[in-house]
Amino acid sequence: MTLEFADGVLFFPVTAFDDAGAVDARVTRAHVAAGVDAGPGGVFAVCGTGEFHALGLDEYEVALEAGIAGTAGRVPVVAGAGGALGHAIACVRIAERLGAQGLLLLPPYLVSGPQAGLLAYVEAVLAATSLPVIVYHRGTAALTVPTAAALLANPRVVGLKDGVGDVALAQSFVLEAQRAGRGDLLFFNGLLTAELSQAAYRAIGVPLYSSAVFAMAPEIANAFYRAYVDGDLARQQRMLDGFYAPLVRLRDETPGFAVALIKAGLRLAGQPVGPVRPPLADPDARQTERLRELLAVGRELASS
Repeated sequence: MTLEFADGVLFFPVTAFDDAGAVDARVTRAHVAAGVDAGPGGVFAVCGTGEFHALGLDEYEVALEAGIAGTAGRVPVVAGAGGALGHAIACVRIAERLGAQGLLLLPPYLVSGPQAGLLAYVEAVLAATSLPVIVYHRGTAALTVPTAAALLANPRVVGLKDGVGDVALAQSFVLEAQRAGRGDLLFFNGLLTAELSQAAYRAIGVPLYSSAVFAMAPEIANAFYRAYVDGDLARQQRMLDGFYAPLVRLRDETPGFAVALIKAGLRLAGQPVGPVRPPLADPDARQTERLRELLAVGRELASS
């Protein structure tokens, strides 16, 4: 069992909220459809950028259904799931019923258990669905090499996404997959603003990365991706220096801006996606203006 993505950036859309604070299915669907028009390799719906953490089960279903509808079958859809075990199992059942092609399993909620408990958590989710699963190595779901090896023994674990940033450990996961004969396994760089670290990940055998930037400015993300695929180091460096590195500095001013800035960028482009939900906070006027300036620079670099 595997997931097959098209050539292109992996798209992590936002979840839109209306003026009353409810999930706006129409705007979410339009946002996803516009993103798919820009040519991503796949859609990861209702994941971190989609504020999975802030949604009730009924809202999750509305947002995921809208995301799947927005793709119109043009690219694979991977649905986010995770948190409390009961919640995670309910999510995977909804995702399977709605027609998602795979799952990104986000970390458990609040508590940290031993590796045996983390393994049991993943196995319980796997037992609840027939869909292929990508495990997100991050936070309370940080894996050791023996735990990763145990997961690789299950053919429905089709990928590992690294959100920890320990390159040596990520390299160990890649080597373990090779030893286990899992050449089908998908490895992803899932760090925030992954473009800034992707050269290091590619060097250790992790060719895929998630791009939140694609959600608000696909032309910028696509330009960087083409330079990355083509090995155009000079163009990559110009875009890293002129756009991505300053964006990371702005992002790091406030916790949660990895999501909040994306929604702000969409609002600047005229997409009425609404604010982020608490505990996240939207950028202030100064930060929004700085984002506007950065996006202008990024678009100029993308077109040059």
